[in-house]
Amino acid sequence: MTPEGDDIQALIALLARLPGLGPRSARRVVLHLIRKRSGQMVQLATLLDRVATTSRECLTCGNITGGDLCAICADPTRATGEICVVEDVADLWALERARAFRGRYHVLGGTLSALDEIGPEDLGIPALIDRIPNEHVTEIILALNATVEGQTTAHYIAEALEGTGVSITGLAQGVPIGGELDYLDDGTITAALRARRRL
Repeated sequence: MTPEGDDIQALIALLARLPGLGPRSARRVVLHLIRKRSGQMVQLATLLDRVATTSRECLTCGNITGGDLCAICADPTRATGEICVVEDVADLWALERARAFRGRYHVLGGTLSALDEIGPEDLGIPALIDRIPNEHVTEIILALNATVEGQTTAHYIAEALEGTGVSITGLAQGVPIGGELDYLDDGTITAALRARRRL
């Protein structure tokens, strides 16, 4: 018999399944919330209920939002000629944190994978192609992960957009800011050498 009650144990088990949390971290989170139940726990429960009810995908880009359009797509100050294509919403949020891109996004919802039977129609690729004439797009930035699936998807999109007149670009790959060569993997060093530029 565990020292926790059934509901508390169930909550710990549920939290432990979340990314970045294991059983020990989940136990600490639950204990903290119980101690702060009148403030944080009630507030968290209310917000979880609200988000579960109202959150949906943006009709234009696929970002998570509480309405039909996300704040980025609804922002008239964002550049409409550039679309940055990402695999999922977490990638979009990471790029937004950097505050280096002022265009719009398109979330694919994954990558092409013959093994998992994921084709273009299972992703947001047709919707991306439809956006090009409607939004007068001049550049597509492929910000996909440097995995086999990510690169396969990037090549597929580049080929699908051939002849549209849209410039297709990708993120530079190589040595990160503050990175030391001794700690980098061979693939990163190879990519950095290939993407070298004149100083």
